[in-house]
Amino acid sequence: MSVLSRIFARKDPREQARPAYDRVVALGRDPYWYLDGGVADSVDGRFEAVMTVLGAVLLRLERDDADTTVRHFSVHLAELFVDDMDGQLRQNGVGDLIVGKHIGKMMSALGGRLGAYRGALEAGDGALLADALRRNLYGDATVGDAAVAAAAQHLMALYARLKALPVSAILQGDF
Repeated sequence: MSVLSRIFARKDPREQARPAYDRVVALGRDPYWYLDGGVADSVDGRFEAVMTVLGAVLLRLERDDADTTVRHFSVHLAELFVDDMDGQLRQNGVGDLIVGKHIGKMMSALGGRLGAYRGALEAGDGALLADALRRNLYGDATVGDAAVAAAAQHLMALYARLKALPVSAILQGDF
């Protein structure tokens, strides 16, 4: 690296959220979602599982969003999700003209899931969360009540672990 490039190079501030995003993806790929939770092991199912985990993490971070560092971190985490989904769409052959429209729908879906899961997770209400998961995580798929209940329990346990952690651990991806 030349002297000038070192002087003028800028680090992408979103990269501070990379360990946490990588952990979100790893938790979204946990076989539990697909085996016990009945989520379809497909592109759409994996997307939904990752978005569900991301939602739990963002909701946890919301508790500390008066801190501008946490608020910026949440934005960076969401931006990494967008970048990842953009790359996935392009890799799956979605053209440049349509990618933006798909990303807009994905971000709208993420916002909807945050709203749907927020109250249920804060209240620890498994039945309310199961209803929200049935509408969002599974979409139109027919899934048994036991699988939905298992996914709800798994998500509530994840959220409880996140709430018990100091925000600094989450910022480092240690969850």
